[in-house]
Amino acid sequence: MTSRPSIAFAKFAAPKKGSVFVLAADGGALGDAAKACDPAGALARAFPVADFSGKFAGTVEVLAPEGTSVDRLVAIGAGKVASLDDYAWLKLGGAVAAALRKAAEVAVVLDLPEFQPDGSQAANLAAGILLRSYGFDKYKTRKDKEDGQSDAKGSEAKKAEAAKPAKITIHCADPSAAKKAFAGEEAVIDGVLLARDLVNEPANALGPVEFAARAKELEALGVEVEVLTEKEMKKLGMGSLLGVAQGSPRGARLAVMQWKGGKAKDAPIAFIGKGVTFDTGGNSMKPASGMEDMKGDMGGAAAVTGLIHALAARKAKANVVGVIGLVENAVDGHAQRPGDIVTSMSGQTIEVLNTDAEGRLVLADALWYANDRFKPKFMVNLATLTGAIMVALGQHYAGLFSNNDELASRLTGAGQATQERLWRMPLGAEYDKLIDSKNADMKNIGGRYGGAIIAAQFLQRFVKDTPWAHLDIAGTAMGAPASEINQSWGSGFGVRLLDRLVRDHYEG
Repeated sequence: MTSRPSIAFAKFAAPKKGSVFVLAADGGALGDAAKACDPAGALARAFPVADFSGKFAGTVEVLAPEGTSVDRLVAIGAGKVASLDDYAWLKLGGAVAAALRKAAEVAVVLDLPEFQPDGSQAANLAAGILLRSYGFDKYKTRKDKEDGQSDAKGSEAKKAEAAKPAKITIHCADPSAAKKAFAGEEAVIDGVLLARDLVNEPANALGPVEFAARAKELEALGVEVEVLTEKEMKKLGMGSLLGVAQGSPRGARLAVMQWKGGKAKDAPIAFIGKGVTFDTGGNSMKPASGMEDMKGDMGGAAAVTGLIHALAARKAKANVVGVIGLVENAVDGHAQRPGDIVTSMSGQTIEVLNTDAEGRLVLADALWYANDRFKPKFMVNLATLTGAIMVALGQHYAGLFSNNDELASRLTGAGQATQERLWRMPLGAEYDKLIDSKNADMKNIGGRYGGAIIAAQFLQRFVKDTPWAHLDIAGTAMGAPASEINQSWGSGFGVRLLDRLVRDHYEG
């Protein structure tokens, strides 16, 4: 895996070696601490040559600057200081990470004219560095060659050198406060990176059993984890979930994660994730082109697992349950057929007209189980559920469906704060009747139009009156456009969003 930088915080001091990063405000103005790193004024001369004006995330680099012993001096534009919110500091951290190159020792001087960022802002910048530095190269092998010949010793030495993580020291006004704030932020970032890892893993390495084992590892953080097997789910009557799994030899699992950080008497809040570790579409098979991306059809389960990791690692003062339904939608002689009728845990029957509309079948039983067992204050499910949501919203917003205005508003606010943005979509009786079936209580698809809404209406039949929201993250969890804080195919979308929701509204 890509080496992860180490991050420390220190009082302002002019660095003597390595790479030095400073911030420049709108117009190219530098703070006093930044100026002290450039006694000969190399940056002031470079700015007009590079047409640099301090525009947000713009950069100027000077190699071996005059008057100092450092290797590189890099200025990063901070733009208008008054506009720097939490997400902007994350993006500035991403800009630092993007410009690191192979630097081994790095100093970031966090100072602007008449403004010294506080501990929280320093922590956000550090978090942005970690998010942007992530890369998934676990399965890559590299061989260094010189003059057409492989030198084993030289190759190993170069690998060891390349593997050394950068040591980054962030110079700021209050390093103690920054360190304390970063402890909480790093816990969340670790949850995001876990979710990215899970989504990026190939399906041959991460099936339902392996995913459940990864969830089980959260016990090291104090999370209570149970893993239900097919036998146990069959006893519970989870015919909807098990029907999706019956074409695969890899089995099915339901992982239940409980973080008990709140008061013992408080009802928990519940997050439920779709975990289809690979989706062929079943007998309603997908086209071959692009099917390899269906290793990411467990992005909802990955986000829930990452969220529970984040909450446990930062010792969130809340009772939280995570339930993930883990299956592989494969094809063999035992696979579910179009026209089959299954009985869900709720007792409701479902006519499966399209085996590629399988995620809702998994979530139906997972939602009912979570609601029936834990009686939560509310439920939020996440799923890479429909291509239709991408047609509606593209890849910059996830779809939000909810039966509760307060929950929907809080989710939307958390999305704006983290820039993991949500757009509320409609629900209604007119859509609900489209999934009525002649042969069962419901069918798993409707007509040609409104596919994302129809999927949400299907899920709503399994939540009773509990406040509930469904996040369709098909366009944002995998293959989303690269950003200042993510260059990975798997984005980890949902972890920061839901952590913010819990942090802002549900911690005692």
